[in-house]
Amino acid sequence: MGGFRTEVHGREAPKEPYQDMLSTGECSLSVAATVAGGKTAGSDRRSAPRALPTVPPASRHSQPETCTPFKQEVFDPARKGPLAGIRVLDFSRLMSGNMLSLQLADFGAEVVKVEAPGRGDTLRDWHAAGVSAHWKVYGRNKKSITLNLKSTDAPQVILDLVSHFDVMIESFRTQYLERLGVGPERLLAANPNLVLTRISGFGQTGPYAMRPGFGTLVEAMSGFAARNGFEDREPVLPPLALADMVAGLAGAMATLAAVREVEVNGGAGQVVDVSLLEPMVSILGPEALIHRLTGETRRRVGSRSESSAPRNVYPTSDGRWLAISASTQRMTERLFGAIGRDDLNQDPRYRTNAERVKRHDEVDAIVGGWIKERTLAENIRLLEDAGVTAAPVYDVAQFLADPHVRERGIIVETPDDELGSVPTHAIVPRLSGTPGAFRLRAPSIGQHNDEVYGRIGYHAERLRALRDAGTV
Repeated sequence: MGGFRTEVHGREAPKEPYQDMLSTGECSLSVAATVAGGKTAGSDRRSAPRALPTVPPASRHSQPETCTPFKQEVFDPARKGPLAGIRVLDFSRLMSGNMLSLQLADFGAEVVKVEAPGRGDTLRDWHAAGVSAHWKVYGRNKKSITLNLKSTDAPQVILDLVSHFDVMIESFRTQYLERLGVGPERLLAANPNLVLTRISGFGQTGPYAMRPGFGTLVEAMSGFAARNGFEDREPVLPPLALADMVAGLAGAMATLAAVREVEVNGGAGQVVDVSLLEPMVSILGPEALIHRLTGETRRRVGSRSESSAPRNVYPTSDGRWLAISASTQRMTERLFGAIGRDDLNQDPRYRTNAERVKRHDEVDAIVGGWIKERTLAENIRLLEDAGVTAAPVYDVAQFLADPHVRERGIIVETPDDELGSVPTHAIVPRLSGTPGAFRLRAPSIGQHNDEVYGRIGYHAERLRALRDAGTV
């Protein structure tokens, strides 16, 4: 069995010099409440915010004196990014497509979401405390128009739109566009330079192409769940849309590669076939090769690694957890020295990584026993002084309170019409010369109908007729 699984109930840790970093992070709640209560400096908020959801009593704590506010960002449509000039028409729903188009939008592409009238993207329905939290984050820097795909006018409207865009993203069931009469051939005929990015569970070809595919199925079939968790327990699925997120990142890269082929190499438009399955498989390591070489199916090992040791999460004396990864020989030597067991560096049973991997239980007992005698703060201080790679296991509140998170601006505060201000992840990665920018807050459904449809020549009377017919 791999790793430590002792259930340790949280207890109040003693105040120590490292405690500011290891605090429970409630300063983030105080900052949010403060921002929501009045207009933020530099905010372009246009209406009074609604009250933030009530914080449960168990989460109410005083703000640590050293806790600095999140960095404030403002939305400025005039900002440019390195992808300025690329126009993206996004028909996708839920996470994978929105993750993909967010990467493009954050760096300056004009992304126009195409949503169902009155309902919008299904992502809008993912609520926390009555707030459409996912949409506020992953809908930023995008515009929104509406189109009823069941209307008789929809195919022609789509063709009229794509002639004005460089990229079209869709995540419909396989062959849906073809049944609608606007498959790749017709779209590329309307715009020979169009990059059509198609997201599906299993790809556009193969025996499973016609199956509906959510990320959960892919996380199970890819081998991820079979490798995740502990050997004597059930396979574990991730508690987040991991496959969708990975596919979104891979899809963004592939989409830009196809755009570059058009813009730089003078090539033609093409279809980008993004399945949720293949990007997920690509991040699992050389599983196929290892299986061929060993003839074995690798088992679940908890938080351990089958490639190096020691590597695990270890309980501390104050009911917290510490992660250690001594994945190089030099790092292991430092760790053994730091815990007063330099003799292990000469012991043939532990001297090499190969021997340590064979003795996971023994290595974890030695390292974990030393860690268990000390608080989390004591462990980190001693190990950092020795140059050992170690970090606390954070929950979200502790992460938000970390001074590195705040001073680097990993989470930033952005204006919001409904709440006054919301924390969100900063634009990543960071470019030194042409960084991404916060340009647009997440749009309301159909907010940009007049602007976008007007651009393609739909005058007011035409747009009014489409509205009356229920098309937009």
